Amino acid sequence: MFSRKVVIAASCVGLTFFGGLGIYLYSTQESSPSRTQSSSKKDSSLRALEKSFITSQTDKVVDEPSALFNDPAISQAWGLKKSDAARAWSVTKGSRDIVIAVIDTGIDIKHEDLVGNLWRNPGETGKDSKGRDKATNGIDDDGNGFVDDVYGWNFVSNNPKLDDNHGHGTHIAGIIGAEAGNGKGITGIAPEVSLMILKYYDPKVPGTDNLKNTVASIRYAVKMGANIINYSGGGTEFSQEEHDAIAEAEKKGILFVAAAGNERSNSDQHHYYPADYKLKNIISVTAIDPSTQVLASSNYGVETVDIAAPGQNILSCLPGNSYGYMTGTSQATAFVTGAAALVMAHKQSFQAEDVKKYILATGDAQTQLASKTRTSRQLNLYKALTILDQGVGASGVIAVNTQNMKSFTGDPNDRRSRAAEEGLDATATEMTHFGKSLIDAMGTKVRPGKIGTKQENEGF
Repeated sequence: MFSRKVVIAASCVGLTFFGGLGIYLYSTQESSPSRTQSSSKKDSSLRALEKSFITSQTDKVVDEPSALFNDPAISQAWGLKKSDAARAWSVTKGSRDIVIAVIDTGIDIKHEDLVGNLWRNPGETGKDSKGRDKATNGIDDDGNGFVDDVYGWNFVSNNPKLDDNHGHGTHIAGIIGAEAGNGKGITGIAPEVSLMILKYYDPKVPGTDNLKNTVASIRYAVKMGANIINYSGGGTEFSQEEHDAIAEAEKKGILFVAAAGNERSNSDQHHYYPADYKLKNIISVTAIDPSTQVLASSNYGVETVDIAAPGQNILSCLPGNSYGYMTGTSQATAFVTGAAALVMAHKQSFQAEDVKKYILATGDAQTQLASKTRTSRQLNLYKALTILDQGVGASGVIAVNTQNMKSFTGDPNDRRSRAAEEGLDATATEMTHFGKSLIDAMGTKVRPGKIGTKQENEGF
């Protein structure tokens, strides 16, 4: 009898102890920060969508018209002011000849602010030999291996249906290329552009291989002639196949703008791909708030992250002809992609490497970013465009004729740009300062590659 009571008591104690231990370990594991979305699992999490969430949504926006465009919500977009978009649009609003592949969650193809800027596959538009609409005739009219891919392709479900079941893709597309002057919603960074939509992720389709879909999307963009690829996902796993697909894009002169990631991590120490591949056509972008501080959620790195752009509470399009705010390096990446589209439209001879050099070298230098990015700069759309016309070649060489340099204003945070107040030749000082800045930004630097591999010198 006694021994039976002892056994029962011991069993209760053991159950309590091990049960408590199990609960503790589980809670500790759940609360521990993870810089990947379950990156240890060899599944779709290898390339997960960034953790960006809609913070508010509405089908109407406050009517605050701009003097430049009549889009109601343009003045609510602090990021446009921060990156000097209004003055940039006085130079160029972009061109529909510039094709941007948005690899994301799809898009609302009927959205009032996006429908006019959707890319249309020339091989899948018009009438076929039987008078049927090529966009819906169920035939691969252009022989590229995809049937009725008029606006792009859904690599999740392997069809041309691009419905956005998350909202992220529509939001990113709006930041890049929402129409301007249509009296509706917002204005994108490049309000005249062609958006090629490539869907690699869908929250309603479980068990999807996002990495495989990403690689297929990149290859489609290369095959179909995109000029720029915007990608807002990622993970910590190095993928040779993904690397090679982007390298092929580099050979074709295609710029690849990638999110630095939202894992609160130093990417110099913990790589995030595809942003951290050692390829000259990649721009890695982190996010800042209105005070130019890198968001606490954003990845950073003086060797691996190139530039910062607005990413906090960014207003853009959402499915169902609605609008809302989202936060993250995804949003900042879209700003830089839009900037690249403007530069390409303004200087059509530029290849990816040229565009990258100008965007990085013409940003505004900020002390807050010195320990966060390679360039210590935030995006400036206007400078990226106007300095092109002031005697600065793609190689960074400044022309001898300085007549057109009078309009260039240096960084107001730098005492050297206040040279005139100190009795110096302001124009000459600005030229010297900018020329050195451009050359420094384009200089050779060691950029970490895959962990465990030999590092090699690489310029932009």
